[in-house]
Amino acid sequence: QVQLVESGGGLVQAGGPLRVTCAASGRAFSSYGMGWFRPAPGKEREFVGAISGSGGTTVYADSVKGRLTISRDNAKNTVYLQMNSLKPDDTAVYYCAAGSIFLSPVDRAYDFWGQGTQVTVSS
Repeated sequence: QVQLVESGGGLVQAGGPLRVTCAASGRAFSSYGMGWFRPAPGKEREFVGAISGSGGTTVYADSVKGRLTISRDNAKNTVYLQMNSLKPDDTAVYYCAAGSIFLSPVDRAYDFWGQGTQVTVSS
């Protein structure tokens, strides 16, 4: 069992940066692939990006590629979502998720979810 808690959301101006953190409890954190999702029109959850268990590989949605970066510190059981050049369209609740399948863009591939953290980008 893995419990996930996101933090670091808030209000930021367009063009600015923000880092969101996901802290995990439980064992064998490095055995889980981690993903980030957000709601989108017509979708319950839109894939943002994912990172492998070791942190050596990442994948991103085209809409955020080059602006958002996912990293992890397995010694701290923590995953980070660094967001740069934020746009008003990035406004959403951001959820982290953990699963045994690495780098999946499909929300059903993830077994554990956090409660989400709100990111609001003002224009």
